[in-house]
Order: sequence, then C-alpha cells, then structure tokens
Amino acid sequence: MPPKKPPRRTAERILEVTLTLFNRFGEPNVSTTLISAELNISPGNLYYHYPAKDELVNSLFARYETALDELLQAAESVSNVEDAWLFFHMLFELIWQYRFLYRDLNDLLSKNRRLETHFQRRLQQKVRAVRQVIDGLSRHAAVQIDAEAAGPAAEAMVVVLTYWLSYEYVRDPRNALEPESAGAALGRGAWHVLSLLHPYLDPGSRAHLRALADPYIGN
Repeated sequence: MPPKKPPRRTAERILEVTLTLFNRFGEPNVSTTLISAELNISPGNLYYHYPAKDELVNSLFARYETALDELLQAAESVSNVEDAWLFFHMLFELIWQYRFLYRDLNDLLSKNRRLETHFQRRLQQKVRAVRQVIDGLSRHAAVQIDAEAAGPAAEAMVVVLTYWLSYEYVRDPRNALEPESAGAALGRGAWHVLSLLHPYLDPGSRAHLRALADPYIGN
C-alpha cells in the first residue's frame, strides 16, 4: 500500500478554506465564525493561528505576492503576440485564484494599511512588467510604438488588468465569478488588455491575436 499522505497543518487548511469562502462570497461577507464552522473547528482554534481577520487577508495576499513575483519575471522573455497572450492569460489566472482581492479591492484597501501600501507597489511592478512586454514586442518588430505612447499604453493595460473582473461582475452579477465562467472571462480579459496594442501591431501579429481571441470574444 502507498504511504499515507501526512495530514495538512491546521493553519494551511484554514487559509485554503478562507480563500474559497472569500472568493465565493466576498471578504466583507465572511466572518471568522463562518470560517471556523466550515472547518468544523472552534473559533478559539482559528484565533490561535490567526488572531484577527486581517491576518487571514494578509497571509493570503502574501501568497499572491509570491506567485506574482515569479510570474512577472516572464515579462522579459515576451517576444511575440503568442507569448504576450500566454503571459496575460496567466496573470488573469492568478487574479482569478485570488479574485476576492479584486472583487472587494476598494473596501480592503480602505481598512487595511498593509494591503494598501503593498498593493500600490505591486501595481507599479505590473506597469513595469507590461512595459517590458511592450519593449520586447517592439524589439522583435511585432509592434511599432514610440516611447511616448508606450508608457500610457502600459498603464492603460494595467487598469484593464486590475478592474476586468469588476467589469465582468457588472455585466453578469449572478454568474461572472462562478468557476464555470472563468475560462471565458479570462480569455476576454486577455483580449481586451492586448487590444490596446491593436493599433500598433503589425498585420500578421494583429491577425494572430484575433485568432487567439476568437474562441472567447464571442462569449
């Protein structure tokens, strides 16, 4: 018989269940009482590991930051539209995994100073990474864009990246953030981010981007 897997630590289980609940109902609508009930543990056991709800939020955000740091390193290697499509799709997958952060962004930032300062830095980091993507596409002649236009384009792309799920939610509040909606929502997001470069793409890259996006933009 294969050896039994070691049991997951309680702190790990708490974070996993908290992330699921936050993503499903929104952070403001999830109490520590609900989390402990979902885990079938006492509130005291929860407080032993995470004495305040903000510590749950901060721990989940730290995980998000670690994954984001790793992913943004790939920006340097983007050289064509397919690379860019994959890069932004992976970014949207990460955002989806921690979608409660974006779903409740303004509320979270208004009451959590640590999150506020960290998110500002991450926003700047995303703008730099997107600028690297544009520079890589320029070096390989996939886009023709001057430096004056590249900066605002990068910032506009990050705006779409940051608020795309909010837009999806407004379009269809009952279904937008359900798991079965993820594929179409993320594909549309990647398309709309990259469509901001549409006027600057060479004809071949423009056609390729449209072919990548076609399965999603009709949904």
